[in-house]
Amino acid sequence: MSIISIDNIKLNQEIFSQQEAFSVIAELAQTHGYSTSISEVVKGLNERELEGTTGMMDGIAIPHCQSKKITKPGVFIIRTNEGIEWQSMDGQPVRLIVSLLIPDGEAGTTHLKVLSTIARMLMKDEIKTELLQAENKEAIYTILEEHLKGA
Repeated sequence: MSIISIDNIKLNQEIFSQQEAFSVIAELAQTHGYSTSISEVVKGLNERELEGTTGMMDGIAIPHCQSKKITKPGVFIIRTNEGIEWQSMDGQPVRLIVSLLIPDGEAGTTHLKVLSTIARMLMKDEIKTELLQAENKEAIYTILEEHLKGA
């Protein structure tokens, strides 16, 4: 089972707030069988954000959560046309959202392993640039699949 699917990638999104982004992630998760509740995923993402921002550097955020309503682990990618205010570590708006959703039972293992893999991957300038400039979903999928293999 792959944690990433091309169906979980949305590009050129007209999203203007963190809440809109969380709703898109939650809807994708439910539509593709990763979750049984849009509202619980949004709630989980919001609760995690209250612990500290998931807005990293260079226009990237990594919102994540775990919930009983998440049925299988998944990575969801949203790239917006305009930046979203996210209280990022560098104060910059976010254009690329790499979200991780994990079932409650896998919180300690899958969650930490995949999250650390994603964080390490996004520290590399060339990968960040490729993800921000990729022309289509297939290109983003290929980049992620290559780096998340075995995660």
